[in-house]
Parts: sequence; C-alpha cells; structure tokens
Amino acid sequence: MNLVIRRIVRWSAYPIVLGGCAVALVRITSSHLPYWPLAPLVSLFGIACVALLERLQPYEPAWLADHGDTREDMLHAFVSLTLIFTSVKAIDLALRYLHVPSTAIWPTQWPMWAQVLLAGAIIDFGLWFMHWASHKNASLWRLHALHHSAERLYWLNGERRHPLSAMVLGTPGLVLAALAGAPPAAIGCWLAIVSVHLAFQHANLDYSVGPLRRLLGVAEIHRWHHKREYEDAQVNFGEFWLIWDQLFGTFHYHRNGVGEGDVGLRNERMPDTYLAQLTWPWRR
Repeated sequence: MNLVIRRIVRWSAYPIVLGGCAVALVRITSSHLPYWPLAPLVSLFGIACVALLERLQPYEPAWLADHGDTREDMLHAFVSLTLIFTSVKAIDLALRYLHVPSTAIWPTQWPMWAQVLLAGAIIDFGLWFMHWASHKNASLWRLHALHHSAERLYWLNGERRHPLSAMVLGTPGLVLAALAGAPPAAIGCWLAIVSVHLAFQHANLDYSVGPLRRLLGVAEIHRWHHKREYEDAQVNFGEFWLIWDQLFGTFHYHRNGVGEGDVGLRNERMPDTYLAQLTWPWRR
C-alpha cells in the first residue's frame, strides 16, 4: 500500500471514525431525535468502519484469519450490544419503579456534550474499578476470563463477554450516574460512543493516537492487557479513559510488544461453542 495512504489511515482512522460518530450521536441527543434506531445505527456504522479498515491495514496479518471464533464472537457481539442499547431504559424504568427521588446535583444547564462527558467519566470509573476487581476476585475472573480467551485481537473482541460479566462491569457506574441525576439520553449517548471505541480498542488495525495513548484506552495500550501471561496482564484496565490507570499505578506501555501467539489464556482452554462458553465458569 502507498506509504502516504498508510500514514493517513494510521493517524486519522480513530479521530475521523470515532470523532465523527461521537459528533453525530451528541447531535442526535441534543436535538431530541429518537435514540432507537438512530444511535445503534451510528454505532454499527462506526464498528463496520473499523472492520473494513482492519482489512486495509492490519496490525497483525495473521489475526485476519478466522480462528474458529468468528461465529461465536458475532453472537457475543449481538448479545453485548443489545445489553448496551437497552441498559439505559432498564435503569430508567427500575429507578421509576423503585421511586428513587431525583437529585438536584446534576448540572442540567450544561450543554449536552458536557453532560455526556460527565456521565461518561462516572460510568468509566465504575467500569475501571469492576474490571480491576474482576482480575482480583476468583469468581469474577471466571466470568471475565471469556473476554481474555481470544487467541487473536480484532474488531469483535470488544464485545466478547459473558453477559453476566458485562452486567457486573457496567451496572455500578450506570447506577451511580443515574442516581447522580444524569439524563438517560446522556448515558445512552455515551454508551453508543463507547461501543465504537471498544471496536477500536481491540482492533487488528495499525493506527495510533500519538501521545494521547496515555489518556485513551486504544489498541496499542490495551493489547498489553490481553497478554497470555496472567501476571503481565494486570495493567491498562481502562475502558475509555486511562486516567484511572495513571492514578492507581496500573498503566503500562511499550511499543509494539504484543503480536501473534501472545494473547489468550495460558492455563485454560475455552470451549468453541457459544453455549459451552456461557456455562464454562461453573465447570470444574
């Protein structure tokens, strides 16, 4: 491929695709346009762009090949994205059903983009903490291990999660943001943005965000978190922001250190079929 095109893809893929989707999603939210189907469609478009860019400029060519995981990963993605795009309504209904009083501390006078970022910061810290806890607690790790069992990293890995693990990871931050008074629209907008970011975070794509890698959980940072050696994978827990890893000493970066044969589970073998993967945490 022409060197100029490679450089354009490398440096513009994330800001153009993620940034474009984020702007579109904030405008949808600010204009009070219907969340369904507009937000999911924007997110799916962004995810599809990541999948296509992988074919154009892969980070690890060997990871382009199907490792017998694509069908199951598609099922995981369908379930995980469904949870993401229905969780806001579920929490909103739960708070109403439980008659939880609304709080006056939320800055409703802020522009929507700022409210989305604030809701995102709360949700992201909850994700970081529960992600960290899922590596420290044996029962939570059994649920989370499915995410780490992938033998390659590519655009679908971001949604390769056990549904119970996804709920464990996401619920505390979502509930805290809702209790703080975050509008469901702001929460939903952030989750739609994150769904595109997760595709980038696990992408088999040669791209970079330069010095911003120390603040954003992009692929060149997150690949270290998927190291086959469990003791080396206790780093870079951040879902979107890496400020939590910077604050709590779990940040790690080294250029191009993870490739073919370096990711997956060292001492466990995950079943190949979707249903068997769901029941694996309770097997001996």
